[in-house]
Amino acid sequence: MRKLSSAALLCALSVPSLASADCGEVSITEMNWASNTVVTSVAKFVMEQGYGCDVTVVPSDTVPAVTSVAENGEPDVVTELWLNSAGEAYLRLEEQGKIERLTKVLRPGGVEGWWIPTYLAEKHPELKTIEGIMANPELVEGRFNNCPDGWGCRVVNDNLIEALDLEASGLEVFNHGSGETLASSMASAVQKEEPWFGYYWGPTVPLGKFDMTRVELGEYKPDVHTRNQTQDADNPGVSEFPAATVLTSITTDFREREPEVAAMLAELSFETSTMSSLLAWMDKNNATAEEAAVYYLSNYGDRWSQWLSEDARARLSRVLGN
Repeated sequence: MRKLSSAALLCALSVPSLASADCGEVSITEMNWASNTVVTSVAKFVMEQGYGCDVTVVPSDTVPAVTSVAENGEPDVVTELWLNSAGEAYLRLEEQGKIERLTKVLRPGGVEGWWIPTYLAEKHPELKTIEGIMANPELVEGRFNNCPDGWGCRVVNDNLIEALDLEASGLEVFNHGSGETLASSMASAVQKEEPWFGYYWGPTVPLGKFDMTRVELGEYKPDVHTRNQTQDADNPGVSEFPAATVLTSITTDFREREPEVAAMLAELSFETSTMSSLLAWMDKNNATAEEAAVYYLSNYGDRWSQWLSEDARARLSRVLGN
């Protein structure tokens, strides 16, 4: 993976729009995490260069964005909205007809689970299931790398650990003090091709940088997973982690005003693994979200070309020199 040259980047970002100005003004959120900045940058670039929109980026977060739509009817587009964080307030807006979900912008969604390096899974296929790991704790060096205290995943993991009686199988539970040490433990092990077993989530840099295999915990049981999200649950059980629903949503007024752009945004989505790879590229190249957007559009034409109308696809191809 190479970083785009400054000249190429400036050319791609600063070239005047080749599209007509029919689109008008569009406001779009940019949340304060890396994957969302990439989603917003790609959407902004496509709207400007493919459809001639005048795009304003609104720094926000999930709850403030939902509140703003409820009170002000804007921003027009809310990108990478994690439904499990948006809460009942978002669902009420849908019921009231003020906002609508267009698509899952990450597919299958936000992923989380327990993982081992793929080289370890290939050498010891039995470790692909939690039963296999518990029967062979020495093959993962007898350790489970757990979330830091205060994280939501820590609550779920602690309940799973109890339900599985994980420590009785000979596995030490190591509770990391921060997300940084959790990530560095994975990196250190993988770079040395040593065993590693623990929790992680995506899209993230580590899951884009390292080839990891998810350990099968069994069937996803909604009632059990819900119960496991309660601190010190009375009756914890074993359930797989579900993929979190991650949406692009728009105001109903925006759909009426810009149906062609809304149709494009309904197609704009990323595989979660692809987004993790983009985040890893950003990290490796010390790149901005705008650079990552140009990198994506320059190298994944077979994917984004399917989002656009024929005219918009031709305009964007000319801008990118494809």
